[in-house]
Formats: sequence, C-alpha cells, structure tokens
Amino acid sequence: MTASSETALPTAADVDAAARRIAGVALHTPLVTSPVLDALTGARVFLKAETLQRTGSFKFRGAYNKLSSLPPEARGGGVVAYSSGNHAQGVAAAARLLEMPAVIVMPRDAPRPKRERTAALGAEVVLYERAREDREAIAREIAEERGAVIVPPYDDPYIIAGQGTAGREIVEDLGREGLAPDIVIVNASGGGLSAGVALAVKAGAPAARLYTAEPQGFDDHARSFRSGKRESNAAATGSICDALMAATPGRLTFEINRTLVGEGLAVSDDEVAQAVAFAFRELKLVVEPGGAVSLAALLAGKLEVRGQVVAAVLSGGNVDPELFYRLVA
Repeated sequence: MTASSETALPTAADVDAAARRIAGVALHTPLVTSPVLDALTGARVFLKAETLQRTGSFKFRGAYNKLSSLPPEARGGGVVAYSSGNHAQGVAAAARLLEMPAVIVMPRDAPRPKRERTAALGAEVVLYERAREDREAIAREIAEERGAVIVPPYDDPYIIAGQGTAGREIVEDLGREGLAPDIVIVNASGGGLSAGVALAVKAGAPAARLYTAEPQGFDDHARSFRSGKRESNAAATGSICDALMAATPGRLTFEINRTLVGEGLAVSDDEVAQAVAFAFRELKLVVEPGGAVSLAALLAGKLEVRGQVVAAVLSGGNVDPELFYRLVA
C-alpha cells in the first residue's frame, strides 16, 4: 500500500507485507488447545492466544504496521489515537519503539489498568465522556493543533492488514499440523480484526467459514449482515465487554466482512463471564471479557461445530483485577 491507497481496501498481499513489517517485533502467539473444550464442543478447537501478544492484545499488530509505514516526514508531529484501551496501548507501545510522541483519547470509564498502562508506555492520555462526547472530534482537534497523524482503531488499511497477521499465523500453524480450519470465530467491535483475519484465512483456507462474535446489545455486525447495511447500536455502554462497544461497523471493515464473513454470533454477559472463568480454570489464561466472546459463543453452543476444526481468537487479556476476581471467584 502507498499513501494514495489510504482508503483502498487491503488485500491478502497487504497482510503478507504486514507480516514482514512486524516480524521480530510483534509476537507469533500460540494456538492453545484443551481436551476439556474439545469434549464439550465435539470439535478440535484451537484458541489463538492474543492475550499473550505484546501489550496484551492483538492491537499491537495493526498499530505497529501503521506507524512503521509512516514516512519520516510524517512522524515529527507524532500520532493521535482514540481507544477504550487495547488500541491505546498498542499505539503507545509502537510509538515508543519508533520514538514518536503519542496522544491517546480514552473514555473516562475505561478500565483503570488500561489507562495506567497507556500512560506508562509514554503516551499522553486525554479522557472523555463516552456517552456524551465525540472521541473522533477530540482526536481531530488535537491532530490539527500538533500536526499529528490520526491512527484509527480499525477503519484503516494498514491497521486491518496488521491485524490480519493473526489469521495468517492461524492458517500457517494449523498447516504444520496437517490441518485447515473449517470455522474461524473472531471477536468484533469495529471489525478490523475480523476483516484482516478473513483476508488471510480465505487466502490460505478458502473453504473456511468465518463468524464474528459480539456481546448482545452490541451485535451490530450480526444485524448488519442480516440487513446488508451498517447498523448502529442503541446504547454506547452497558456490557462488561468494554473493548467491543463500537457504535457501528467500520466502512472499510464492513466492505470486507460482508463478503468474506457474512454471519455473526451474539452472547450474553453471563455467557462471557462463564468463558472468562473457563479460560482461567482450564487454560490457565487471563482473558478480558471482550477477548472471550468467541470462546463464549463456543461454550454456549451458538454454532454447531461438532466434527469440525475450529479456530477462535482470544483477542485480549487486559482486564480490571476487581472485575476479573468477580468473574472467576
């Protein structure tokens, strides 16, 4: 991709280029298996543990791909991002590695650990009220004042391609086992991860079926797939899945997802809580609620997977300690 293709849809070739760009910086995270989970679902399930990624979520992939692609003349003013926490940390960490200043616009109700870690990574944190302020407008104003580059959380070709490297690794690692995925389930907020993963998976395993997973009440992808147009959520807050409350699917991401994914699953907060507890007990992994939605969909039987090879992404592990204690106690 070049500067002239900033709004063009990325391709599987762009995911390959992103994999080369982030190699040796982002971690190649493992596929985790569990005999208990296989027995419960009747499938061979492989969980992509992005909880173990740098900064604790998949977001570092796209952030580093985007920032490292900026030409030297565009780096002086730094970057501005808006995020509930995981993209914030990914951008802050990438900016620090590339020696660029970063400002992150975060909701005041974002989990405290996410705010603290973003600041600890060297970024300037600007808080806003999620229910009544426009984070994008705040970010634009800051970017104009400082001559900074805005780094969107999902609706950007470089971000999408970077996130897609997780899907590329899924196909590669299953291939080493002599397997190909029949089903891939990806947590969705703005749709950047699902779009990138879909590009990579469909290139390497064309027969695979992809699904988004979302919290109930914030299942805008599932509703958008059914209506054929981008639907919005009625509420801005109201789920323990703080990472998955984008108002509507992204413009670029939906163009990809409507073609390559096309079907969504939704789970309740109670089902998510059970998935967080299951991951802790059986997998020995700390998974935040928003990162556990695909696992929740499997455990709750939202999809018939018996006899299939299934990959599901555990997208993040940055959970508030008090909430985590309540969910697993």
